Amino acid sequence: MQFKPYWQDTALVFSGAQAGPVEGHFDVAIIGGGFTGLSAALHLAKSGVRVVVLEGATVGAGASGRNGGHLNNGLAHSFIAAKQHLGPERAKSLYRAFDESIDTIERIISEEAIDCDFRRAGKLKLASKAAHVASIAENFEAIHRDVDPDTAMLTADDLKAEIGSTQFHGAMLSKKSAMMHMGRFLTGLATASQRRGAVIFEKAAVTRRSLQKNRHHLTTERGTVTADTVFLATGAYTSGPFRYFQQRIVPVGSFLIATRPLSVTEAECVMPGNRTCVTSLNIGNYFRLSPDNRLIFGGRARFSATSDQRSDATSGAILKASLRKLFPQLGPIDVDYCWGGLVDMTKDRFPRAGFADGVWFAMGYSGHGAQLSTHMGITIADQIMGWTDRNPVDGFEWPAIPGHFAKAWFLPVVGMYYRVLDRYH
Repeated sequence: MQFKPYWQDTALVFSGAQAGPVEGHFDVAIIGGGFTGLSAALHLAKSGVRVVVLEGATVGAGASGRNGGHLNNGLAHSFIAAKQHLGPERAKSLYRAFDESIDTIERIISEEAIDCDFRRAGKLKLASKAAHVASIAENFEAIHRDVDPDTAMLTADDLKAEIGSTQFHGAMLSKKSAMMHMGRFLTGLATASQRRGAVIFEKAAVTRRSLQKNRHHLTTERGTVTADTVFLATGAYTSGPFRYFQQRIVPVGSFLIATRPLSVTEAECVMPGNRTCVTSLNIGNYFRLSPDNRLIFGGRARFSATSDQRSDATSGAILKASLRKLFPQLGPIDVDYCWGGLVDMTKDRFPRAGFADGVWFAMGYSGHGAQLSTHMGITIADQIMGWTDRNPVDGFEWPAIPGHFAKAWFLPVVGMYYRVLDRYH
């Protein structure tokens, strides 16, 4: 078993990073080389803006290269709860932003000829308990009526043609949802950005920043760049001189395993519908088949802000046990990959984007960044250029989390709370 993301190990490595010292003056400096930062860089460069990307590790080393490979439309919350919290029109606007996000990704893939196995697969929100069917159905009715008719409610009998597990009692199908190979899209996005004129520096974490005569000075261990405008796109991996955001983002570990490639018979036995799947538990699972028929199976196996080999291995063992419970027909199947990554959660699990602390930003995707981040990168790039404001979370209040100073000491308590909810509700 390899302790590395499947997406990174099965994609070409981006080879267009700038060598030599970090230097120069740019119109826009983007901090973070994931989906948000790279999509913004591509959009800005195509518009004639001089743009630089400063990535602390390598392109896609953070959440963009460490996720489950889902591009799911719809909200992380129930749509009904979102309407109550945000108001009907704001909830609809945010819901539609997820739909537009998948359209945006599909358009970029076509325009830049990125080979990444993109496919409109549809998503199943699976009822893990019989009691969950009613709430999923109520949410479906509101979504189907108000904002997304491309949805359906499936019974337990319907699921027999979709998933080879008897553990579920019904599901909501979101037909617009998609999947792709995340590593290949990342490399393609970075290559397209560089080809269009963006300068990309890897291993260039920003350690100090200052504003002098209306110019931002961003210092790294490899040198300093100046820029008229800064866009922070680091999510859960925010560090250095960005305390404002660290007090508002909670990094939470999300962990995954990928099995050996399944035979055609095995794949049809466990995932005949070949969709993305998410269970209804608070500490649930998400899974899909990879392009080479591996079962990629993930979840918040532990509430931890740490992702290293030891932590990933512990979580991997928990995930393997959950996988076997859902799909006992696979037996003790070999796992070839085990990895983890940090998800940038906000207190209310709604994303945030706009301008604060002297910089533009987009983050807080709360587990739905694979689909939303590319779109939000372009949305903020448009705002930077003074174009149409399509930001669905513009003006959202974002107070600091009391007692939170980057390290989420309270996560084990949160995890215990959700386990109790899952057990008794």
